[in-house]
Amino acid sequence: MNKEKLFNHLQAILKESIIKKDEPLKNYTYTKIGGPADILVFPKCYGDIETIYTFTRDNSIPLTTLGNGSNVLITDNGIRGVVLNLTKLNKIETDNDIVTAQCGARIIDVSYQALESRLTGLEFACGIPGSVGGALYMNAGAYGGEIADVLASALVIKEGKVTKIPAAELNLSYRHSAVEEKGFIVLAAHFQLQPGDYTAMKAKMDELTYLRESKQPLEYPSCGSVFKRPPGYFAGKLIQDSKLQGFNIGGAEVSTKHAGFIVNKDRATASDYVAVIRHVQKTVKENFGVDLETEVRIIGD
Repeated sequence: MNKEKLFNHLQAILKESIIKKDEPLKNYTYTKIGGPADILVFPKCYGDIETIYTFTRDNSIPLTTLGNGSNVLITDNGIRGVVLNLTKLNKIETDNDIVTAQCGARIIDVSYQALESRLTGLEFACGIPGSVGGALYMNAGAYGGEIADVLASALVIKEGKVTKIPAAELNLSYRHSAVEEKGFIVLAAHFQLQPGDYTAMKAKMDELTYLRESKQPLEYPSCGSVFKRPPGYFAGKLIQDSKLQGFNIGGAEVSTKHAGFIVNKDRATASDYVAVIRHVQKTVKENFGVDLETEVRIIGD
């Protein structure tokens, strides 16, 4: 099905979605990098996501989901087929000690809603820029906490149907989940929290925010921490000890502020970014015999 026909068909079958054609994805990523999506859809209801899932599956059309675009690198050629941007689904609600957040809500905002509700457990997420869906996809974590610690259950699209899955069945481990493994689309998450002291929680979040702002190169676009933590090591330390800080190809550079970050310093392309990643991996392997595995998802043609 060509783009024009696909675009017109989706306009006809979707009830509450914004649909764009040949839309540059760099406008929706933290790296400010990424070629166009054939079709970019912003669903506003779960029913439209079910419809898109079934239609693309039945017609062998590629389907890609995006949240806040903080932990992805989209190639310069962009993404074929249909891309779902889930950021319009961003409601957050509190019921006793359960916080329910839709997939497109920022996990930062969920942590602050928990704070205002005097519920503890999500303080670690106050500096994670991703969406709730992305956080579940990779079991996001920081400063000793991770999503697995607080997730009660998730609402997902599983085999075309809206299904509630207990956290225990999502196989949450270090930067991995059944969401990634089985291709679920996260619709919402239910976080089980505990009553907490507002002053102590706020102090902890202020401390973590200070650490993040003082140590991370937030002044430049980036995808955050590029590499997973190798067993027994810290990726940033290995990169720093390899004297790679400041190394650049095109507009992409290993941050001089935090070696675990690669920043878009000057109109970098995805090709620049990937070339820096590969050079870092090769150099660290030669120097220390350690294989650095990427945490960032590289997607597209």
